[in-house]
Amino acid sequence: MRLSRTSWLLITIGSLVIAFGSLGAINWQLVHQRNQLNDELAMAEAKLNEFQLEQSSYRQEALEMRLSQTLSEQETTKAMFSQPSWNIVTSILFDVAEACGTEVTVISSPGLTNKKLEGISCSVQTLTVRVEGDVLDLVSFITKLNRNLGTSVVKSVSISIPKTASEEKPSANIQLVIYTYRGD
Repeated sequence: MRLSRTSWLLITIGSLVIAFGSLGAINWQLVHQRNQLNDELAMAEAKLNEFQLEQSSYRQEALEMRLSQTLSEQETTKAMFSQPSWNIVTSILFDVAEACGTEVTVISSPGLTNKKLEGISCSVQTLTVRVEGDVLDLVSFITKLNRNLGTSVVKSVSISIPKTASEEKPSANIQLVIYTYRGD
């Protein structure tokens, strides 16, 4: 069966129409999907921006809270550093000695000096304290002294234990440095 030229022409045109129609339908579907994806992308970007604003706000609130807490701690530290005076220190020394069953026999100090501690101006008072009592009581005294004088540092401790059973009691020589906040 032989087809005429007209038949071939009609078959070719029909095939081309079907092919172009199919390509047009596919193109229309792709354009529709692209538009849909662009819409979804725009919504996702909007949600991301909203989330970032919330996170930024949350971070700012957290930073403000930490700043407030740090400032509060700074005020507490300043108050703690500005408290100790000679009367308070000696009162604490004698109270701790009494609580531990020891006796303060000597307190001496060369006086106040000024020093910067981590960039903060402080008055520094060095004390040499001699305490007598049982060895365990002396250790307890030193430990409690460290806890009760929050702005102080025990620089050195020397405990002397007599060799004979004389009337001399064990003693401790303690060098203590007390820091007092002077203000800005």
